[in-house]
Amino acid sequence: MSETHGRGREETQEERADRQWTELLQELRVAQTGVQILFGFLLAVVFQSRFEDLAPVDRDIYVVTVMLGAATAATLIGPVSYHRLLTGRRMKPQTVIWASRMTVLGLVLLFCTMCSTLLLIMRVALHNQVALWLVGVMALWFLACWFLFPLWAIAKGRSGPRQDEAGDEAGATGASGRT
Repeated sequence: MSETHGRGREETQEERADRQWTELLQELRVAQTGVQILFGFLLAVVFQSRFEDLAPVDRDIYVVTVMLGAATAATLIGPVSYHRLLTGRRMKPQTVIWASRMTVLGLVLLFCTMCSTLLLIMRVALHNQVALWLVGVMALWFLACWFLFPLWAIAKGRSGPRQDEAGDEAGATGASGRT
């Protein structure tokens, strides 16, 4: 039985789960690629000759950054494993829900990884307090792009036609009696 559930589509629960899974995979492909490249660069840093010149606090930032990068990669790759282990068990809707939650957690971890990476790079490049300000500005920008703008769209968005369109349809044949 097909239902719209206020989403504007006529699809079964399984069809909706299939569509949402496909959309989620596309999103994960973008995030995973970036995370894997960033993580690879982070892993290579320790083998550079200048690594020995880092101040102890910068080494600590590096270790935290690598651990955040590893956690981010694990969390964003996790939905693939989750799906693979549950394939054929008729649990696609639940898989989509948990994979979506893991993806959001992965984005939060990616935010932390990006900020930590920027902090390390800015501290090494600038050697002053401007680094903290630059990272703070970029952290706000990441928050806005990744979380605030989508939440704002949700708050402003509606399912179905806009009010003026719904009113026009009712008014065209109903209230005035004219067509």
